[in-house]
Amino acid sequence: MKFSLKCRDCPRLAGFLDQVRRDHPDYHARPVAPFGDANPRLLIVGLAPGMHGANRSGRPFTGDYAGILLYATLHKFGLASAAQSVSADDGLQLRGCRITNAVKCLPPQNKPGPAEVRQCNGYLQSELAAMGKGSTVLALGTVAHQAVLMALDARKALFPFRHGARHALPNGFVLYDSYHCSRYNTNTRRLTPAMFEAVFADISKHLQSR
Repeated sequence: MKFSLKCRDCPRLAGFLDQVRRDHPDYHARPVAPFGDANPRLLIVGLAPGMHGANRSGRPFTGDYAGILLYATLHKFGLASAAQSVSADDGLQLRGCRITNAVKCLPPQNKPGPAEVRQCNGYLQSELAAMGKGSTVLALGTVAHQAVLMALDARKALFPFRHGARHALPNGFVLYDSYHCSRYNTNTRRLTPAMFEAVFADISKHLQSR
């Protein structure tokens, strides 16, 4: 399933984006494509574009609070050329990793419905299939975790979401879990920079061992 900027398969999301474009004519306000290395060793899966982040800039986790910790951590571990992602044309490059979302369109209140996650899952299936067996995935939050399992046809009950967990999936993929780097999670200290970096340290060790 090839990514398309013209996708309107989810009527609620398509209608919402139509309204957003009217309210913010300078925003991207369309499905947001994955960003990063064309042949990644690590795929990072978020929830969905943020209203004033990816939905505005057209690049995942770019221009909003959620991207601050993510890109700083990617840079610290040598996966990004800079510690900040400001705009889609700022020259930032990812090294060995790629960022995508479980749902490619901005949902109202940042909450996609189960049917919308299922409808969009074909894109994630294609992204994972392009990586090949034995690849590594990081899910940011429960929805992303479950979307990855759906895309890989793995039983959810066997692989429960838990921050810091590492799941060896039957098809050879290795799935890591982290709380989402949202403003709410970082402000409430549910997710601290040290906790987030610990997940990336585990991933880094795994990638180096392969």
